[in-house]
Amino acid sequence: MADTEPWQWDPTLYEGSAPYYAVGRVQYPAEVGAVLRDELALDGTGRLLDTGCGPGPFALLLSGLFAEVVGVDADPGMIEEADRQGRAAGAGNVRWVCTRAESLPSAGLGTFRVASLAQSFHWMDRPLVAAILLDLLDPGGAVVHVGAWTHRGMGSEDDLPGPATPWDRIDELVASYLGPVRRAGRGILPAGTASDEDEVFPAAGFAGPTRITVDWKEPFVRSEDEIVASVFSLSSATPHLFGARMAAFEHDLRSLLRRASATGEYWERAADVSLTIWTKPPKPEPRIQPSPTIRP
Repeated sequence: MADTEPWQWDPTLYEGSAPYYAVGRVQYPAEVGAVLRDELALDGTGRLLDTGCGPGPFALLLSGLFAEVVGVDADPGMIEEADRQGRAAGAGNVRWVCTRAESLPSAGLGTFRVASLAQSFHWMDRPLVAAILLDLLDPGGAVVHVGAWTHRGMGSEDDLPGPATPWDRIDELVASYLGPVRRAGRGILPAGTASDEDEVFPAAGFAGPTRITVDWKEPFVRSEDEIVASVFSLSSATPHLFGARMAAFEHDLRSLLRRASATGEYWERAADVSLTIWTKPPKPEPRIQPSPTIRP
């Protein structure tokens, strides 16, 4: 694929990454669920559609706020891992469906009070999916678009309790194996992923947005295995991209990490989580036509 060609959906985008994703991604803070409960008046009724659910962390976080949760993802491995995570969590009101968001109209899943897009919308045909979600939502329902960095810390490394994860050197190591242009499945993303949500949702008919930031203040520590899993959870570094060199890459990655920390602990400070809420306008009340005037 030439650098000038637009990226197109590729079923190998996250091939083989689901088990690593479940281990290497940091869980969303519990405050996210509390904020959405209060903002959307969630009371254990209604249904949630988690679109591009991956192995299910966002769907499971909110599962107690709805009567039913449906997680959909195009990657079979992600759905299998989500099912394992759901059963381990005892979430009996969650089910998982392997389908692309673009195919939701034919999936027969019904309508929903809320639809969520947690770090997933940029991989979709956004105008099409926004229109589909508008149609699947109950009147007055909402889409929650979640922006977060759960694979790595962001921001200042000052005042961390221990050695910081050497992400700059990790990025350089990935590039030395896979090339300087960001990979994404069998394609490349020289300009990164799309970020046109503020145009797409209003064009589809949504009202809003309401923007909420959830502070993720406390630094957290991760192990060597968790950092390795985090790297392999990325669309730009999924295991299959390394082919026969995967073992060599992992060896070099672990060597890099051991040079960075004698204790095997790696500290990071997470970026805040952004919640952008778009609402489906309620159906307008039918206009009552005045009765014709009867003249004597």
